Amino acid sequence: MKQRCEEYLSFIGTLPQDVEVVNSVDSTVPEKPRLELFKHDCSSSGKCSEYSNTESSDDVGKQEISELSDGDEFHFYDTRQSFSEFASSPADPRKGCLNNGNEDHKSVESLTVDKAEKYMLSHSKRRLQLPEPIEKEKGVSLWSMIKDNVGKDLTRVCLPVYFNEPLSSLQKCFEELEYSYLLDRAYECGLRGNGLMRILYVAAFAVSGYASTDSRPCKPFNPLLGETYEADYPEKGIRFFSEKVSHHPMVMACHCEGKGWKFWGDSNLKSKFWGQSIQLDPNGVLTLEFDDGEIFQWSKVTTTINNLILGRVYCHHHGTMNISGNRRYSCKLTFKEQSFLDRNPRQVQGVVKDAGGSKVATLTGKWDESVHCVINNDASKVNSHGPHQSSGSTLLWEKNEPPVNPTRYNLSAFAITLNELTPELEKLPPTDSRLRPDQRHLENGEYEKANAEKLRLETQQRMARKMQESGWKPRWFQRDSEDGTYRYVGGYWEAREQRTWVGCNDIFGNLSSSQKLPPSALYTS
Repeated sequence: MKQRCEEYLSFIGTLPQDVEVVNSVDSTVPEKPRLELFKHDCSSSGKCSEYSNTESSDDVGKQEISELSDGDEFHFYDTRQSFSEFASSPADPRKGCLNNGNEDHKSVESLTVDKAEKYMLSHSKRRLQLPEPIEKEKGVSLWSMIKDNVGKDLTRVCLPVYFNEPLSSLQKCFEELEYSYLLDRAYECGLRGNGLMRILYVAAFAVSGYASTDSRPCKPFNPLLGETYEADYPEKGIRFFSEKVSHHPMVMACHCEGKGWKFWGDSNLKSKFWGQSIQLDPNGVLTLEFDDGEIFQWSKVTTTINNLILGRVYCHHHGTMNISGNRRYSCKLTFKEQSFLDRNPRQVQGVVKDAGGSKVATLTGKWDESVHCVINNDASKVNSHGPHQSSGSTLLWEKNEPPVNPTRYNLSAFAITLNELTPELEKLPPTDSRLRPDQRHLENGEYEKANAEKLRLETQQRMARKMQESGWKPRWFQRDSEDGTYRYVGGYWEAREQRTWVGCNDIFGNLSSSQKLPPSALYTS
């Protein structure tokens, strides 16, 4: 017993290095893994069995267009019990309420022996790169594909797989939570009575979600109706779930649980193609609720993708983001619109005001680099829990370093992990994005197979819509009758544990045109 305890204590000492594997660069190149593509055979009772088809998986790159929308899993356990509280010293705005650095969850060091054992059993190292492509990619003229669709909604235009990256829009939603540690810090600040630093970290989190869009020239896959994606990241203390809940308009809903907070929302992305550019206007509200009852809500800004035909493709985000709270503070963020001769692009500026309308802090930065804050000289008087704050600048968030082995798609180190399949994921429902064959073939560099599967699935999706004349209801989300937003109804993680996917269709399998599937045969609420 003594020897086992010593082994566990030794393991705890190595946890910080293991935990940082997603956002750090490994000096060694790991052996390329063989990923398991699980397929499901769903019986009429709704229970799905899995069998595996071994495929090598991984990367390639892309170079033409980027549509901004919007893992791996391990058994989730209570993060509040698993992760120790951050340093208990009074909140210092310059230190961001926390005494640790900018890395995710260094407090893992204080896991108990029991929790360390559970963590060791559930956590496996995530991949650091995509697989080498099996085939050589062929060039395709973007203009030949979209020249007849100027002024139209490109979400309705079928493009070949060459313009996609090997991620779905549901996975892109989760990618925006890469810097979820900012919400952990916001939660801790609020517990210490520092509401001002809480909203500053929330604002930094709202900006950080755009960092991954830099130099991403390819669009994610549009999910099929009823497609889902789960992400269980114990090392980050979060678990996430999303589902495509409507096809036209295309709406995706998500729900995430973290350390002392919950985050949810839905997104309806409207796009217009103007020849050399695409404008993406997101509709929807994102909600963040802390366990102490404080709530923040905001909507995303407009994204424009430029130089689709000639020149280097790039995107910029512009507009105003208002973060409203149900207590003392609110924040207004302005994403500066980029001009042709702008020497300092991608700027974000923000102002935090109290309930009386007085400015108490300002934010500055770039959505692809970092965000700093400056607290007014008199702002510290608002909060008796924090020391006097001079007009110095405090770093709230900084973008992670790129991976040592960049992909042709310019995926971040975090994004590289999102479509990975491991044996721990054998309980996935047949609707999960990781099981989508065209996306998996693209990741493997099997372009001909990817194109064939994409065409098959898009044709099948049109057939399915025709058979749903009486309407379709999502399985895991319900639309609010008053405001029209989608809320998670619960039950997904319990069904996953039992592996009982009642009502789940194999949406990526073959669907005969002679099948007469009523809406009740699909997802029903």
